[in-house]
Amino acid sequence: MLQPIRVRDEPNQEVVIAGQVVFPRMRKNRSIMSKRKAKYAHLPIGESITQVQSMLRERLCNQRLPDKPEGTEAQHKHLLELLRRTAIHGESNSVLIVGPRGAGKTMLLKCVLRDLLEDKEAQKSLLQVHLNGLLQTDDRIALKEITRQLHLENVVGDKVFGSFAENLAFLLEALKKGDRSSSRPVLFILDEFDLFAHHKNQTLLYNLLDVSQSAQAPIAVVGITCRLDVLELLEKRVKSRFSHRQIHLLSSLTFTQYLQRVQSQLSLPQDFPDVKFAQDWNDSIKTLCEDKSAEEALRRHFNSSKDFRSLHILLMLCLSRVTVAKPVIKPADLLEASRLCFVDAKANMLHGLSILELCLIIAMKHLNDVYEGEPFNLQMVHNEFKKFLQRKSNSMYNFEQPVIMKAFEHLQQLELIRPVDGSAAKTQKEYQLMRLMLDHSQIMEALQKYPLCPTDVKQWAMSAFG
Repeated sequence: MLQPIRVRDEPNQEVVIAGQVVFPRMRKNRSIMSKRKAKYAHLPIGESITQVQSMLRERLCNQRLPDKPEGTEAQHKHLLELLRRTAIHGESNSVLIVGPRGAGKTMLLKCVLRDLLEDKEAQKSLLQVHLNGLLQTDDRIALKEITRQLHLENVVGDKVFGSFAENLAFLLEALKKGDRSSSRPVLFILDEFDLFAHHKNQTLLYNLLDVSQSAQAPIAVVGITCRLDVLELLEKRVKSRFSHRQIHLLSSLTFTQYLQRVQSQLSLPQDFPDVKFAQDWNDSIKTLCEDKSAEEALRRHFNSSKDFRSLHILLMLCLSRVTVAKPVIKPADLLEASRLCFVDAKANMLHGLSILELCLIIAMKHLNDVYEGEPFNLQMVHNEFKKFLQRKSNSMYNFEQPVIMKAFEHLQQLELIRPVDGSAAKTQKEYQLMRLMLDHSQIMEALQKYPLCPTDVKQWAMSAFG
């Protein structure tokens, strides 16, 4: 048995290991080759697709904040300075962020808060309260949410105060520190700000803005809205207490940038385990974005909404169609996903209606044509339906009045018809004025797709839409 020889690792110096002669340079080359092999290792196609879907879903569903805001540097600087003055210097402020949906209002605010909380003093003292006009539909619910987010449930307990102002004053008093000179700054973020203007007497807005104007606890009120006329909704006393600072965000996105966003969102990173698969995938995404039919579908989405959230829904639908048998996104997948995004929800609801409910809708359409869009009531619709039954009594069953009323109420619950604004609440249901919320194409599409629809009903509908 050969004994190992101890020598220096010089070029081409042989070394005997376990009876084999091995050159050090060859050992080094072998290790490099093994690393390359690991780098260019091919994963099973199923595992690669699982990793792709996991990675892209994470990217599309949990959007990471950009390191630096693009195109909104001035707005970012302005808002950061305002909130820093509140968080560090105890100065009260109020500001509105205004812009269309998808313009990046929430992202701007999140970037500012991230940068603000890098300051240790702000991180230690600043309290945040997030309210949403869609969730906090009145001031009482909003006050409960403020109490919960400020962790003051034990302080408030079951105490009852005379007014909202007293409640809010007590909450702010509870935030004060031991020394009288200072209290912790509070940041109130009101998403869907315009909906808070519809609350009774605008009490929440009045008291928050009143505190921000006075020398009480330092608070900043940041409103986020997509209504340009939001100040016109405010009462005079509320408007006088608002600072009238507005930060406008207008979407300047071009279609070329939109396409680049699609490509970047669907592309795989360089550190993907299977480099060959990642390269093929990225090439297929580039080809997809250059395809004419795919480009037309994306342009239709771009023209209807520049909101990235709607784009991410479209891309998620495309991603869900990737399988082992079809490991890339084809233009046909994008077109199908686009069709699903633009599908008419009301037309889909019509497919689940009974024949009676469909007949009532056709009767409403007849009345719309006869009376040139004037509102109708149940009695008028029933009379129109009776006329049809008299002509075609063989193919349709004569329903009783309570059954027809139930079908009419169901159409109202589905919001296919709605009461006319200002119609008297005391009016009997049979005589309450309604409007039809469907158009010609939606009803005709439902009739064409309706299984086993009687021919007489189709002919009656054709006479209404002819």
